[in-house]
Amino acid sequence: MRLSRRQTLSGGIATLFGRPALAEVGKIIDHAGRSVPIPPTVARVLPAGPPASILLYTATPDLLIGWSRALRREERAFLLPDVAARPEVGRLTGRGNTANLELVLKFKPDLIVDVGSITDTYISLADRVQEQTGLAYALLDGRIDRSADAYRLYGRLIRQEARLSALADQVDAMLRVIKTRVGVIPEGDGPRVYYARGQRGLETGLGGSINVESIEFMGAVNVAGGQRGGLANISMEQILAWDPEVIVTIDPDFARNALTDPAWRSLPAVRAGRVHLSPRLPFGWIDFPPSVNRLVGLWWLGKVLYPSIFPEDLRPIARNFYQQFYHVVITDDRMKQVMENQA
Repeated sequence: MRLSRRQTLSGGIATLFGRPALAEVGKIIDHAGRSVPIPPTVARVLPAGPPASILLYTATPDLLIGWSRALRREERAFLLPDVAARPEVGRLTGRGNTANLELVLKFKPDLIVDVGSITDTYISLADRVQEQTGLAYALLDGRIDRSADAYRLYGRLIRQEARLSALADQVDAMLRVIKTRVGVIPEGDGPRVYYARGQRGLETGLGGSINVESIEFMGAVNVAGGQRGGLANISMEQILAWDPEVIVTIDPDFARNALTDPAWRSLPAVRAGRVHLSPRLPFGWIDFPPSVNRLVGLWWLGKVLYPSIFPEDLRPIARNFYQQFYHVVITDDRMKQVMENQA
C-alpha cells in the first residue's frame, strides 16, 4: 500500500490498522495549525521524506529510525557511521513516494515528522495517517527563515526543548548576520540568477519554490520568478531570453558540459565562467533536498554573489557547521573534497 499526497487512504487500511487511541502527555500545535499529541515517550522517530530525514539527523541522530532513501557511500563518509548506515524506510510524501504503510508500522515509530511546504495536500495526508494509524504526525515548516522554529517545535514534541532551543538560537544568530549583510542590497538590484537542475540544466524552480528559496533569500533575482510554483521544465530559448548574470547548479555533469555546449556558451554568464557548482556532500548546499542542509549554503551563495560582503574563508564556517549539525569533525582533506565537489 503506497500512500500519495493525492490519494485518500482507503477504508481497508483503516480496517486493517483500526483507529487506536493516541497515547499522549499533552498536545502541541504544529506549523500547519494541527493538533498533534505529544507521545509519552519518544525513542523512535520516522521521517516522512528526505528533508525531514536531515532535520531529524541534525537534531536527534539517536532517535532517527532510518532514511527516506539509503545513503550513498560518499554521503555516509560525512556523517556518524552507525546512523548513516540505518535502513531505507521509504517516503510518505513528495515525488516518488515509496513508503509502504504496513512496513512503516513495523518500524514502530513513536512519532512521524514531515518537513517542507505546508499545503492542504500535506495537511490532509498527515491527518489521515495520524487518525488511521494512531501515530502522532507533525508538520514542520521547511522554509529557511522558519528553521529555528522547526527545531524548537520538534524539541517540544520530544521534550528536549532546552537542548534544541540552543541549536535554534545558533540558527537565528546565523540568519541574522546573513540578513543584515544582504539587507544592504536594494530590493530587485541583486544579481539575476538561473538555477539549473539536471544534466541538461533545463529544470528550475519558479518563484516561491522551496528549491530556489536559498537564492531568493540572498536577495538575488530568480530569472524564473515571474511565474510562481514549484519545479518546471524550461526551454533553452527561454533561458537565452532571460540572459542570467549568474548560473547556479547542483549537477556536476551540467556544470562541466555547459562550458562546451554551444547553446549554453552563447550566454555571457557561461563565457565569463559564472557557472557555479554548489557543494553537495553529504547533502546539497542549495537544494536536494531542501532542508536545513541549506543553511551552510547561504554562506557559499554569499561568496558567489557578493564576495565583497562575504569576505570570510568559507572553510572554517563549513567545518563548524558540520561539527554542530552533522556531529562530525572534518579534516582538511575532507573539507577540500566537499569544496571541490569531489564525490
